[in-house]
This record gives sequence, C-alpha cells and structure tokens, in this order.
Amino acid sequence: MNHNFRKAINSEIPAIWEILQQAIERRRQDGSNQWQNGYPNPETVQNDIAKGNGFVLTVDGTLAAYAAVLINDEPAYLDINGKWLTNGDFIVVHRVAIHESYLGQGLVQKMFGYFEDYALENNIHSVKVDTNFDNIPMLRIMEKLGYTYCGEVHFNGSPRKAFEKVL
Repeated sequence: MNHNFRKAINSEIPAIWEILQQAIERRRQDGSNQWQNGYPNPETVQNDIAKGNGFVLTVDGTLAAYAAVLINDEPAYLDINGKWLTNGDFIVVHRVAIHESYLGQGLVQKMFGYFEDYALENNIHSVKVDTNFDNIPMLRIMEKLGYTYCGEVHFNGSPRKAFEKVL
C-alpha cells in the first residue's frame, strides 16, 4: 500500500466532510459526547485548509484520513490543569478522522508518525494532543505511541485529557 501525507486542497472538502461525519457518528454510537454539538463542521474544514492546517492521508491515491495540524496555535493549551513537559514551540493535532473503510489498519498510528515528521521538519520537538475522556481508541493510541498525560484542558467548557510527546 502506498501512503501519502500532504496538505488538503479545497476540492477535497466534500470527501473530508464525509470522513468527519463517519467519525462523528462512530463517537455517537460509542456513547460519547465528543463532536456531538455541531463541531467539527464543513466550515471548520474550510478554515483548516485556508490556513494551511488541513492534512490528508491517501492510501493508493484514495482519501483515507484527515487531521488538522497547527503550529503553536491552541489558546486552550495555555490554561492546563496540570503541566506540559515543554514550554517551547509545538504542533497540535486536532480532528483526526479515518474513513470507515480504512478502520483497523493502523492508520491513526501511521498518521502520528507523519505528524512527528512534520514537527521535526519544522524544527519543532513537541507534539501536543487532547481528547475526550471517553475516547478509548485515542487514549489507547496515546499510550501505545509514548505520549505523556499532562493534565486537563477545556474546550467549550468540557474537560479533555491533554498529552504531549517530546521528539
């Protein structure tokens, strides 16, 4: 299988939104309140791409996954109930979603490898991530990939588990 991780383009917004809708529905079926309040939405994706923060993973040329990767841009991370491992430059990963036909193939772990490469290409040695307390698949991946639990951050009033990996 040929994987390609690259910046998303506007013409891919409908396909990306389909992937996100599948992920939103999976979270709902898991009984989670994550992503159940109208976020993310197509405008979120449009903004990601306009700012150069939207990324896709293709498998043999087919769109398989989406994520937003931002550099030093997460105001909610300034106020952590806990302590980050580092205080310098970082990338933050949001909105990781896999197309349902690619589930169970280790693509999230593969994407985190690409996120880490992207950080290092930009001379950044920290990756920060947050997820819902009930997002068991992502919590398992954080553990498996060596991310350290740093505390809680809040988005729209709801607490999220925050993790960091120093590269």
